[in-house]
Amino acid sequence: MKLAVDIDKNQVADYYRKMLEIRRFEEAAGRLYMQSLIRGFLHLYIGEEAVAVGAISTLGPQDYVITHYRDHGHALARGVDPKAAMAELCGKATGTSGGKGGSMHLFDAELHFMGGHAIVGGQLPIATGLALAIKQQGGDGAAMCFFGDGAVNEGEFHESLNLASLWKLPVIFVLENNLYGMGSHVDKTHAAGRDIYSSAEYYKIPAVQIDGMDLMAVREATEEALKRVRSGGGPVFIEAMTYRFRGHSMADPAAYREMSEVEEWRVNDPIERFKAFSLAEGLTSEGELEQIDREVTEAINEVVEFAKNSPEPEIDSLWDNVYA
Repeated sequence: MKLAVDIDKNQVADYYRKMLEIRRFEEAAGRLYMQSLIRGFLHLYIGEEAVAVGAISTLGPQDYVITHYRDHGHALARGVDPKAAMAELCGKATGTSGGKGGSMHLFDAELHFMGGHAIVGGQLPIATGLALAIKQQGGDGAAMCFFGDGAVNEGEFHESLNLASLWKLPVIFVLENNLYGMGSHVDKTHAAGRDIYSSAEYYKIPAVQIDGMDLMAVREATEEALKRVRSGGGPVFIEAMTYRFRGHSMADPAAYREMSEVEEWRVNDPIERFKAFSLAEGLTSEGELEQIDREVTEAINEVVEFAKNSPEPEIDSLWDNVYA
């Protein structure tokens, strides 16, 4: 029987494992925050896993990823060591930035993961700059920039799309529209509401809106975008409609939305949806998925213990990597 989509059993296992790793990582981070082992802000990616895994899985080592402050999922999808990521969240010396960056600033330059950025929209012009550098160097790489619906109202959004279009830069703008900019529904904060992708038309950038809860839809749209970008056709804009199951941050009780809305979206859980798809297509079995579940749970337990037992940064490290 010919499959409706081009995917093999190994890819199914990899995608399922990565989405589950993100989910379990975030759940563990939430527990550590409640124990005061993670401090400051913590923005969980629970519910949006299909966007990061579906999009980033299409990239090569020559490509760059840059994102917003809800960055743990993107970091793990790009291959950042989960132990180093959790240690960074806990402010430990073994973290990706030696414990100085915290939750909103995960980086791994070797993996071309150019970080989460706490300034809303601040990553957009940097992504444009990365794409300009790629073009000037003559490579076939691309820059993939993730941002939320809240960033669309920032000036950097319009400046970045304008330059990327004028210069035909190899950048894919991925809008994760989870319907809420902090506590405000997107319909109240943006004129285009749930059709923000139409904004790209003003800059003559091809744009598409996709189901961000469907990993396969995300992967297909990203593959098509990469073909255009790598052929010199210029930027592409993807609006992935998704949903965060938790509050804006751990400090947010999310009292501004009805629980019935959350439950409606939970029926569309991206992990359960991909699981059902894979089983229906005969690409895996319940036993194989259960084994992955056990392996991921054990691995995340080790991640937590590593972060807990890692040393605090030395006081003298305060002066390391300081410019000027």
